[in-house]
Formats: sequence, C-alpha cells, structure tokens
Amino acid sequence: MSERRFVTTTAQETVALGERLGTLLRAGDALVLTGDLGAGKTQLAKGIATGMGVEGDVTSPTFNILMVYEGARMPLYHLDLYRLSEPDQLEDIGFYDALDGDGPCVIEWGERFSDEIGPDRLDVLIMRLEERVEAGEEPPREIRLVSHGLRAEELVGAL
Repeated sequence: MSERRFVTTTAQETVALGERLGTLLRAGDALVLTGDLGAGKTQLAKGIATGMGVEGDVTSPTFNILMVYEGARMPLYHLDLYRLSEPDQLEDIGFYDALDGDGPCVIEWGERFSDEIGPDRLDVLIMRLEERVEAGEEPPREIRLVSHGLRAEELVGAL
C-alpha cells in the first residue's frame, strides 16, 4: 500500500489533478472518492472524465446513481452510492456489471461498500482545509491517494 498527497487551492486545480489521473486509467480500475458534501469529489470526477476524452457536462449521479460517459478510448462508469444503505442494493443498480465493465469506475460515497468493491482499488480521500482560510473563503483541498493492490500502486506512482 502506498500513499500520495496533493493540495489543490482552486476547483480548477482539482479538475486538473483529475485530468492527469484520467489519462492513466484502464478498464477495471476502481476509484473510491470519499469526502464530505462539497469536498470536491465531483470536480475530481469531471477532471477524470476530461482526461479520458469525455465530452459534455459531467455531474454527480446522486439521483441516477450510475452514469456512463463515453470517452475517447472507453467508457467511464461514474457512481454515487450516497443513497444506498445495503450491499444487496448494489446488484439492483448494475454495480457489479460496471465494476467488471470495459472502463474504469469512479465511485463517490463507496467507502461503505469497500468489501464489495474488492481489494484492488484506489481510495481517494478529499478533505477541505477550512483552517487555512478566513470565514467565507473557499478552502484548499487535501487529496490523499491510498493504493490497495498492484494496479492502484501503479496509478499512484505514475502521478
């Protein structure tokens, strides 16, 4: 297991980090994005989509739960598991089909289902650094990448 930390000071920097990550992804990669509401998970996902050649707007799939975006080389499966509470619900939304699909999965709020996602994943922990700014200002983000498995180690090393 390896770990790497980044600090982004703007939404554009968060998107740019995601874009770099998106250029490295392959089918079968699983990224679990964890952070409070407003932490920047969707901004990072937008960057990943851009790096994969997805055209058009990428939004959080909170109500759809699963969105599929066509990239230049392969699709991107973007999931938001916030509204799910039981592992049994994963089958109903096509979670396992996406995980075994022909593109990478970016999974927001997936930390509750780490056993179902499996041991080969990249955990992306995003935290707002509120203590670094005055009240009312947009804080920087710390983005911590924690690898689980050989492929995730490759991704962390490539960044």
